[in-house]
Amino acid sequence: MEKTIVIPTLEEMELFAKKIAQLAFPGMIIGLGGDLGSGKTTWTKFFAKHMGVKDTLNSPTFTILKIYQGKYPLYHMDVYRLEGIGYDYELDDFIYGDGISVIEWYNYVKEMLPKEIFTMDLTPLGDTERKIVMKGSGRYEDIIQSIMD
Repeated sequence: MEKTIVIPTLEEMELFAKKIAQLAFPGMIIGLGGDLGSGKTTWTKFFAKHMGVKDTLNSPTFTILKIYQGKYPLYHMDVYRLEGIGYDYELDDFIYGDGISVIEWYNYVKEMLPKEIFTMDLTPLGDTERKIVMKGSGRYEDIIQSIMD
């Protein structure tokens, strides 16, 4: 399933992230795509907040992975630097773990991801406005449908 939405403001982005946090489950995999500055880390900060994460979340660009505790463990990955070498970092323990994986630049490690994931590709349309293309199969179709209702 594929659906596109437009989020006009940061406040609406936070509400969007909150909706997804309310539907989150252990083992969930969220892939975030989009150019630099498209809002991937901003969305993740809002998502983490609504998952009960109290720590300050920032991009794991240089560490590749940061782990936060909330309702479920949150594995925040930025795999930008792993294009073509993702397997060397053994991230599959986290991706296939009991927490929630949020993977920025997911398309760089697509070959190590399961077929069933929830992806969001973000495109800036203005200062705060974003177009988000959501894709998912299996149980992620229900999440997309719930977001769109």
